Amino acid sequence: MANLEERHLADLQFSETARALRALSTTYVERRERLESKSAFDSAGKRAAYALYYSPLHFLTVQNIAASIDASRAVRHILDVGCGAGAAGAAWAATQPRPAAVTGLDTHPWALNEAALTYRAFGLEGSTRRANVLHLSVPRSVDAIAAGWVLNEVTGQTRLALQRTLLDAVKAGRRLLVVEPIATRISPWWDAWAAPFIDAGARVDEWRFRVELPDIVQRLGRAAGLRQEALTARSLLV
Repeated sequence: MANLEERHLADLQFSETARALRALSTTYVERRERLESKSAFDSAGKRAAYALYYSPLHFLTVQNIAASIDASRAVRHILDVGCGAGAAGAAWAATQPRPAAVTGLDTHPWALNEAALTYRAFGLEGSTRRANVLHLSVPRSVDAIAAGWVLNEVTGQTRLALQRTLLDAVKAGRRLLVVEPIATRISPWWDAWAAPFIDAGARVDEWRFRVELPDIVQRLGRAAGLRQEALTARSLLV
């Protein structure tokens, strides 16, 4: 977190980042059509806000989910689909008995660079690749797939294409962890999308974790008028 602050606030005032976080929050809630194009990353302020606020929240959420689910089957190589700053893949990899390798996929160059730095910060064997999830290909070396907060950011067509690809991966023996917002208004498609995975043996959970948030996350949230009383998410695990 200290490294993130140093990098992202080097040329930005805290107040600028808080304003950008308010704008980014509006995009996530009201203008979700902009997310697939990654125009949410179209300014230094929004990139800093994402890295300093949303990415740590995502990391802590997946870390707590991973610690709560059955870990008897360790994973060795995680494909982090729509990786953003790499939080979901890094959190799952770091909770393994032996840290897993991670390959992050995203379309945005800034996200890929940030993910690479995240993997390095946690001492993980990590790599990144620019790729569109609509045409997802799962390497043979991968035995687990993470999809954190990506399905709600894509079109219905892309979501269905991902469903088919991920179902094939599950049938081939890969482990799958999907994490999404708990709010039905953000993901009204969830039940229908998850149904074939449940038929294949997936468990679906809703989570609420109370954790101590990093200082910068708390301060940015307060300044942007965002109340983060607990970490909430829904997950699907095969």
